Amino acid sequence: MKTYSTKAADVKREWHVIDAAGQVLGNVSTQAAKLLMGKHKAMFSRHLDTGDYVVVINAEKVKVTGNKLTQKMYYRHSNYPGGLKATSLQKLLAEDPEKVIEHAVRGMLPRNRLEAPMMKRLRVFRGEAHPHMGQIPVAPAEAKPEEAKG
Repeated sequence: MKTYSTKAADVKREWHVIDAAGQVLGNVSTQAAKLLMGKHKAMFSRHLDTGDYVVVINAEKVKVTGNKLTQKMYYRHSNYPGGLKATSLQKLLAEDPEKVIEHAVRGMLPRNRLEAPMMKRLRVFRGEAHPHMGQIPVAPAEAKPEEAKG
């Protein structure tokens, strides 16, 4: 009996859509990170990028619990003296809600050379419209209803 080892050629990538409307930020991020890493697949392997493409829609309608809206801060530094900038979650959600979800998902991915390719497969959009409708698979029953009747 030989042990099966996943190879990069064996990976088949699918497209998934996550609707963030009314969902908690952490739950949306966890779902997306799991799909990006490929943990939902039986052939998951830590040293290979086996994940799928993830499209998150309605980013501006994501919810947060507790007082995070006013108390949670995002920090960045310009590497100059006094260059620390802080932005609250409330302000960032109003200006750029895509960054909020991308930041949360990035925090749940592994810190190695696989992180960048995984993040490239994450697409976040404000509204429901997105340019990836052609890649999203349609269920066979929905695709051809006239053949199902026949």
